[in-house]
Amino acid sequence: MAHHSIEDYFPDGNIPNLRIKNTPVPPAEDARPDPTDVPAALEPVVELLDGKLIAVITGAGISTDSGLPDYRSPGAVDRHPMTLQQFMSDESYRRHYWARNHSGWLAPLRAQPNAGHLALAQMERDGIIDGVITQNVDMLHARAGTHSLVNLHGRFDRVMCTSCHRIFPRAALHKRLVELNPTWQISIDEGDVAPDADLDVGDTSGFVIANCPACGGILRTDVVFFGGTVRPHIVRAARTLVEKADALLVAGSSLAVGSAMRFVRQAHHEDKPIAIINRGATRGDRFAQVRVNIGTSTALPYLAERLHASAAPRQARPVFSR
Repeated sequence: MAHHSIEDYFPDGNIPNLRIKNTPVPPAEDARPDPTDVPAALEPVVELLDGKLIAVITGAGISTDSGLPDYRSPGAVDRHPMTLQQFMSDESYRRHYWARNHSGWLAPLRAQPNAGHLALAQMERDGIIDGVITQNVDMLHARAGTHSLVNLHGRFDRVMCTSCHRIFPRAALHKRLVELNPTWQISIDEGDVAPDADLDVGDTSGFVIANCPACGGILRTDVVFFGGTVRPHIVRAARTLVEKADALLVAGSSLAVGSAMRFVRQAHHEDKPIAIINRGATRGDRFAQVRVNIGTSTALPYLAERLHASAAPRQARPVFSR
């Protein structure tokens, strides 16, 4: 089997800059229970954010109560996702990836927004937040009703051709993969699927992959692969949300990935207050004025009830999509 470099598949020169950083998963004994007195625990967050227009960063921790596991909560399964370099350079890697994704993508498709997603959508309608920057690809924020949304790492429900750059619905590819693999059995147990819709299915050597129906090029999910970088216009959209906000709230993210951590640093440099609610420590803790160890499904509905919108008039917010 021929091996190629990643440059072979990006003739326009727009080659992703692969930056690999493995962050160890905290041990299970690091887990701490949610506070018994929720109002007392969250009162410092309310005092810090009340009356301010807030930008929000979310991570996999906000979707755990929808049945989707996260990457780095204490005791989580230590996962090593495939890199874009591997995927593009070897057909055996692509076969392995698509076999696992073919089985796993149904988990976020079936998942439902939880109380945390719904609370953020309500806060947007109430003028409390100016939008959400999410690292998740599950599209639960959009389904909950959030409109000003930056999908920092892409979305699981689309695929793209690496040659002609056309975008296709993931559901259409699923139908084609079922036709090509009629005997492939899909069995999903809750909690087995990774946040990027990856499912361990064992031997994948017999799986048949599909190429672009328009040009025959290599198809990939429209997500930022491990080690890849976020597209510049997506970064600009996220920076704009933070720039226009008065404060930053991080919900359900360890901030282990630099693509999100940059916006915490931006808020810090702009002297904007930062609050973090997350189960477990985060890379942004040193920048936060308030840090609470608590689940988002508990904290966000409470904040939606207690926080008030800024009295300052605001221009209509743009809707960001990917």
